[in-house]
Amino acid sequence: MSESTSPPMDNPLSDDGAPADEAQGPIIVQVDDAFEAEVDAADIVAAVVAALDAEAESGEVTVVITSDEAVAELNEQYRATEGPTDVLSFPAQDDTPGFVIAPEMATYLGDIIIALPYTRRQAAALERSLRDELRLLAIHGTLHLLGYDHAEPEEEAEMWAKQDAILARLS
Repeated sequence: MSESTSPPMDNPLSDDGAPADEAQGPIIVQVDDAFEAEVDAADIVAAVVAALDAEAESGEVTVVITSDEAVAELNEQYRATEGPTDVLSFPAQDDTPGFVIAPEMATYLGDIIIALPYTRRQAAALERSLRDELRLLAIHGTLHLLGYDHAEPEEEAEMWAKQDAILARLS
């Protein structure tokens, strides 16, 4: 598995003059070796940063690009759902009563796990590029880390509108 924290080269500056990725905190992208040639880690970082910027949020995020099998295992373990899905988000900031966040984890927003083979098939079925689909999923996962959901029609409409607006900024 390769790991990259490379920021996009043309990142805009934050309000304090620091590159946006530094203002956000590290965005780490880990890609299974089998998928390295298909994934532009800097583009994934740019998508996460764009989502955080759009929501005026900051924090650390890890994005893992992995196999259908790995995502299926997580999906079953944490969602009691069989099989893979395109993206899973695991927020680190739990609001469960009595749950205390360690001080060193206060800025860690969580993990986004993307199944690359599933995503590749989904992109082909929707006639989108793999790059565009990965961007969408990185944004989608980031919005989940920030508390957005799409269980109800109103929530879905709001989340989809936000995704579309963020994607438009990246194009």
